[in-house]
Amino acid sequence: MAAVRLDAVRKVYENGHVAVKDASFDAADGEFLVLVGPSGCGKSTLLRMIAGLESITSGTLAIGGRVVNDVPPRDRDIAMVFQNYALYPHMTVAENLAFGLNLRRTPRAETERRVRQAAAMLDLEAVLDRRPTQLSGGQRQRVALGRALVRKPAVFLLDEPLSNLDAKLRLGMRVEIARLHRALGATMIYVTHDQIEAMTLGHRIVVMKEGEIQQIDTPMRLYEKPCNVFVAGFLGSPSMNFFRGRVSVDGGVRLRLGAASMRLPDDTPAHRLQPLEGQELIVGVRPEDLLLGADSSADTTLEAKLEVVEPVGNEIFLNLRCENEPVVMRVPPQELPEAGSTVRIAIRHERMHLFDAKTEERIDAA
Repeated sequence: MAAVRLDAVRKVYENGHVAVKDASFDAADGEFLVLVGPSGCGKSTLLRMIAGLESITSGTLAIGGRVVNDVPPRDRDIAMVFQNYALYPHMTVAENLAFGLNLRRTPRAETERRVRQAAAMLDLEAVLDRRPTQLSGGQRQRVALGRALVRKPAVFLLDEPLSNLDAKLRLGMRVEIARLHRALGATMIYVTHDQIEAMTLGHRIVVMKEGEIQQIDTPMRLYEKPCNVFVAGFLGSPSMNFFRGRVSVDGGVRLRLGAASMRLPDDTPAHRLQPLEGQELIVGVRPEDLLLGADSSADTTLEAKLEVVEPVGNEIFLNLRCENEPVVMRVPPQELPEAGSTVRIAIRHERMHLFDAKTEERIDAA
């Protein structure tokens, strides 16, 4: 296996469009690194540059300590799994698995051994004689993974491999891919627009927007300490709620959100917000960090209208409107007011995320 290093890698097309802006990061040997972001953010372009399928305008790309900017894809010791499987319909599963090895003139006995090994690992032994049209979507994706696996590459590159599967199959294949990574100890770089996939699979996540890396960190660090409004809103399901407001110090620390005002209790870290008095802020609150505040003082809660109740079994999502902004709460199963009712909600002040309203960058109140 091998590490991958990108140093100020940039991609500019002939029409002047900058698809990737000076991307720099390391994928350690054996790491599962996920590139995530909305459609058009440059994540697939970046993966294709690592694979050698897109040229690099500037910057340096190294695999296993060797600079490979001008090295052809076949000589980079990588294997790529595509979104559309890219299986040969006229070949059996066994023939698809062996295709890359046959191109490299691998001895027949070694080819058969690797095909059997991959088929056993991916539970494909019973379908080796079938053709792709006779397989389910999950089986086809496993064949695509197996075709990469038999090559024993230094780096696996996976470009949204689960996006064509239904929700149940995606869950099963996520487990398969995680298990496969643990078994192989391989370096994997995985592209997805699905933040759930990113959070559950990645050792670290690279969050991208408009060709630019926003933040690189572990899944929980990104969730708990997003560097800006974009990262905060992109990771998490349902996504973070945002309020625009200001801090005021008037007989205690208050958070003013539009026309509403909420006093932060004195026995809290609220005093840390005093240096931000008067500054316009964006206040971010995760759905699980909002509380139904019926038993709290009106001075420490906000009034909201309950619009839709969504019970999903082990939890309930409450869709509210507060200060004319949509708000989502996550609560455990319980008796709730009817839709259309007015309720009071409280914020777990110690879990608030503060961002500068102009730059949208995180503020860590000291």
